[in-house]
Amino acid sequence: MTELSLTCANHPGRPTTLRCNRCEKPICSQCAVLTPVGYRCRECVRGQQTVFETATRWDLPLAFVVSAVCVGVATAFLNYLAYWGLIVAPVVGGGIAEVVRWAVRRRRSRYLALAAAVGGGAGVIPLVVLRLGGLFLFSGLGARAVGVSALGLLWPLASGALLIGTLYYRLRGIRI
Repeated sequence: MTELSLTCANHPGRPTTLRCNRCEKPICSQCAVLTPVGYRCRECVRGQQTVFETATRWDLPLAFVVSAVCVGVATAFLNYLAYWGLIVAPVVGGGIAEVVRWAVRRRRSRYLALAAAVGGGAGVIPLVVLRLGGLFLFSGLGARAVGVSALGLLWPLASGALLIGTLYYRLRGIRI
């Protein structure tokens, strides 16, 4: 068999000149996955990805709880700083990401960032519910009181969004 008469291992009727640079299996352009070191077949890429999954079954719930508590406390604190809280929120979100990494002992999972972000959202909910309760409490006082209370609802939502966004992207890592 010459180099020009190779066919894809997954698609036998498709001629190809590509080979996986790890296992040397002939692959077509549809089966090839571009990695930083060259083209690889999907089986080799999947095998390499499983090496990086080091999380235990308790790491995702732990990340959820730790981020819920930290984001809830940070949102309550940043709420009192008003505008300055919005400026400081991304820095605090990065700090919370490091706390979550420390809590899971730097083990990795592709779902760790998602679990921490959902936990962070759960941490913001009590503050939003308290603000909504204040909104309904002051609704009998007039439109001005309702407007001020509704505006106060934006602070925990905005600072929570900045915290959770930074937390998610710090744990997710850089993907190109």
